[in-house]
Amino acid sequence: MRAVDIIIKKRDRGELTREEIKFFINGFNNGEIPDYQVSAWAMAVLLNGMTARETTDLTLVLAESGEMLDCTVAVPVAVDKHSTGGVGDKTTLVVQPLVAACGLPVGKISGRGLGFSGGTLDKLESIPGCRVDLTTEEFLDQLRSVGVVLTGQTANLAPADGKLYALRDVTGTVQSIPLIASSVMSKKIAGGATAVLLDVKVGSGAFMKDLDQARQLARLMVEIAEGSGRKSVALLSNMNQPLGRAVGNALEVREAIETLHNQGPQDFREHCLVVAGHMLALGGKVDNAEEGRKAAEVSLENGSAWDKFKTLITIQGGDIEYLDAPERLPVARYVEPVRSTRAGYLSWVDAQIVGETSVDLGAGRAKKGEPIDHAVGIEVIHKVGDYVEKDQALFIVHANDESRFIAAKEQLLDALAWSEQPVDSQPLFYEVIS
Repeated sequence: MRAVDIIIKKRDRGELTREEIKFFINGFNNGEIPDYQVSAWAMAVLLNGMTARETTDLTLVLAESGEMLDCTVAVPVAVDKHSTGGVGDKTTLVVQPLVAACGLPVGKISGRGLGFSGGTLDKLESIPGCRVDLTTEEFLDQLRSVGVVLTGQTANLAPADGKLYALRDVTGTVQSIPLIASSVMSKKIAGGATAVLLDVKVGSGAFMKDLDQARQLARLMVEIAEGSGRKSVALLSNMNQPLGRAVGNALEVREAIETLHNQGPQDFREHCLVVAGHMLALGGKVDNAEEGRKAAEVSLENGSAWDKFKTLITIQGGDIEYLDAPERLPVARYVEPVRSTRAGYLSWVDAQIVGETSVDLGAGRAKKGEPIDHAVGIEVIHKVGDYVEKDQALFIVHANDESRFIAAKEQLLDALAWSEQPVDSQPLFYEVIS
């Protein structure tokens, strides 16, 4: 078997066997197949696609390239969720405790932000002392003892996927739906969850801008889950405007804390309850997602979800005093509103512009490994459909650099579109795929 023959076969729109995929990926992972051949293969996949069977085989080979966790050695059933990334998407910080408080263990391996999409680990590190580098043994012990874990990916988890993604990032092949799906699902399968809720974001502030493409990706990931013996449901959710009010690491942690006290923005609260409801149904705790939503709402209202969040942060080394007094979390030097220059109905609040502006302030990173400023970010005061008077606050900017602060105030006005006539509010979700 030769790498060049596999490249040619995919170039000519042939369907690769599992043996060919395994030979190619394992050869790349151990250094026997060079980057330039893998780049050519990835471009052939981008242009010609893969069948669901090929993509499932690729996913499993990527997952099996390193350590494979098995959460069932710790708990009978463990669920996970994955978001394809968005602006103001701090849902894991609320959804995990909601679900775990209902008695369903949640073992989650999360990532960091890249580009204008925020990362859960960066948010969590706003809390002094909080660890996100648990070992496999610590992961399983914590899942067994308290039923909730939130940590980063180890180097041994799907290492071939990490190498392939780094190559795709510099060869113009990131956009391939089979390669996106296999990358996401290989980490979920290697992470050991028995059921996975997929929150596929759609819109200006998401990786997938188009609803049809997002639907295609969601269906493929659900098929992969089924083909690998996991249960999965995908939600297509709106990311044309930021979710909730806060965009930025410490700001989003504060908003998560407010929400876990049964407060916080209504859109974010509802989004979390819907996602939690589907997870509880996936894990067999309830008969359907609506029952799950009701159970999650009870855990929110009776304080058990808040208690579970405090347990999670405490066991991972975080300073609990910052949860009880969130005003002690990092605070920016400059905090000022951006005011409206006119009156009217908001017809558009561009999530990508808001996200990019937050990154420019220092809340995210343009390149992997760059430091971030946990204090800075943006509060989004008004959403699509709101009527705004002239001089009302549209955003509140949190900055530690005066020049960045001034630039952010100008950029944010470009995120808005206006209407003289009333405008319908945006939906939270478009579709459920199972």
